[in-house]
Amino acid sequence: MATVFWDAEGIVLIDYLEHGSTITGTYYADLIGKCQAALKEKRGGKLRRDVLFHQDNAPARTSLQARTVIRNAGFKLLHHPPYLPDLAPNDFYLFPKLKEYMKGWKFADDEDVIYTASGWLEEQDQEFFYNGIQALEKRWTKCISVGGDYVEK
Repeated sequence: MATVFWDAEGIVLIDYLEHGSTITGTYYADLIGKCQAALKEKRGGKLRRDVLFHQDNAPARTSLQARTVIRNAGFKLLHHPPYLPDLAPNDFYLFPKLKEYMKGWKFADDEDVIYTASGWLEEQDQEFFYNGIQALEKRWTKCISVGGDYVEK
């Protein structure tokens, strides 16, 4: 399982969960710390302003530990309605495009999948990621206008 943190400029952090493991509140809270460090390294100026942080509402992400680390990192957490995959950019934008790219490939092992996925993600230009954020804004606006119903495209 991959957890990908990204913004309108590109990849901030990719984490691959060890095969057979589960993302817990503690694990995810540690990822937030790694994300903050990666942001400092890659986008230093952004940490001087509010960082709007968007995630779905899976239990590990909404745990007290995760919410505390997010708040302590200085991130402003955007509310995500009860799980709507059409408002989670990884679900409606990033991973479908990655899956399409990898469709039909045969992989020798997990490391081969990780190498291929990471390579593809890192190769995408800034416009690709910017378009993903713009798509989120359009979906979010549409969701509000239809009172929270699903909003595919």
